[in-house]
Amino acid sequence: MPSPKGPPELKHLDHILVSQLAIKRRIAELGAQLNHDYAKKDLMVVAIVNGALIFTADLLRQMRSPLRLDCLRASSYHSGTRAVGEPRIVDQMKLDVKDQHVLLVDDILDTGKTLAAVAGLIKSKGAASVKTCVLLDKKARRAVPFEADYVGFEIPNEFVVGYGLDFNERYRNLPCIGVLKPKYYAA
Repeated sequence: MPSPKGPPELKHLDHILVSQLAIKRRIAELGAQLNHDYAKKDLMVVAIVNGALIFTADLLRQMRSPLRLDCLRASSYHSGTRAVGEPRIVDQMKLDVKDQHVLLVDDILDTGKTLAAVAGLIKSKGAASVKTCVLLDKKARRAVPFEADYVGFEIPNEFVVGYGLDFNERYRNLPCIGVLKPKYYAA
């Protein structure tokens, strides 16, 4: 049975970078900013899943603008700890973005390749505007010139898991964001 303090995988973390409380506070701030920026506008939120699922759900609960939600699946890590090659869009959106104000939500902005590709795809489909919101920004790994419009936290170049971020589909349920001990991913 899991400990009342959290999942047993918490012990796999070397250290916590962003606490559960800090995440909650920052999402409330981002929600307030988005409510201001999108006041009186219909909004389409597009989440890049699986990673952005938890962040998107909590962010949507802060939103007051009328909105629609869609998801797409993109992959650039391919079971490793570093983004490799070009991102693949594995599953497309179902809703039409033409003439819509789109907020693209992702868990982490790392090399920038995935967000740049997805934002470009959405723009090419005729969106009225495309803005990006990321929980984490790892500027040290940027490979393409891309910056998010809304950022939760800037983090150092360390391999992080938790709050939706994973290693081989594990650790997504951790309530915080932490640095995974190398012994759990260096096989």
